[in-house]
Amino acid sequence: MLDNVKILIHQGKQYIPDVKNAELPGVFRGRPVISKEQVDEKRLSELCPTGAIAFHPIRLDLGKCTFCGECAFAFPGKIKFTKDYKIATNYREGLIISEGEEQLIALNPELIRKEISNYFSGSLKLRQVSAGGDNSCELELNACGNVNFDMGRFGIEFVASPRHADGIVITGPITENMAEPLQICYDAIPEPKIIILTGTDAISGGIFQKSNALKRGFLEKYKIDLYVPGNPVHPLTFINGVLDLIRIRK
Repeated sequence: MLDNVKILIHQGKQYIPDVKNAELPGVFRGRPVISKEQVDEKRLSELCPTGAIAFHPIRLDLGKCTFCGECAFAFPGKIKFTKDYKIATNYREGLIISEGEEQLIALNPELIRKEISNYFSGSLKLRQVSAGGDNSCELELNACGNVNFDMGRFGIEFVASPRHADGIVITGPITENMAEPLQICYDAIPEPKIIILTGTDAISGGIFQKSNALKRGFLEKYKIDLYVPGNPVHPLTFINGVLDLIRIRK
């Protein structure tokens, strides 16, 4: 007992006490803000490798954005990435940031199925499937359960079997070879079940979106319960998004 107290005094708290108000370092790129400054719109849109930037008016789609920051480097007065990591939402259009708006990203409560908070507010087990991912989002999801982020304290955990899961977390652009295993995994999860798309590749295909090696028909068949953007996602983005999804609503 004495040794444990000494360790606590020496090291302090290793976990993040408040995941909703944690401070992230300046290198982190979160929710962008787009000003109304006049710029060369064509040049700005051509900078983006995934076509995430549209114009008339200028809009940035976080579902396609790789968070490379090239647009902000080239036009620092036009686009700025903040440290706001609460950028998960439950509808695809909610990931689109428009110029001239201080646009906070949140979930639309009207789109959340009632059974989600009824059944999963105190405990949520998830099966993660890497559908052709590059292991970046997968590493960050593993970090969600480590001593720093400790997602398990909220009753949220990853499980090995889809039969033990309440929902599926998809990473990667969904390659043709992974389309069938993904469907098999989803079918094995008991009802009601949720679908979470994690990372740019899962949401839009990312830099692979035009590849013939993808087979994304799975996403057209089911309602997506949560979109978690990032390339890769930050653990705090994922944890806050899931907590907002499953919290009890009156």
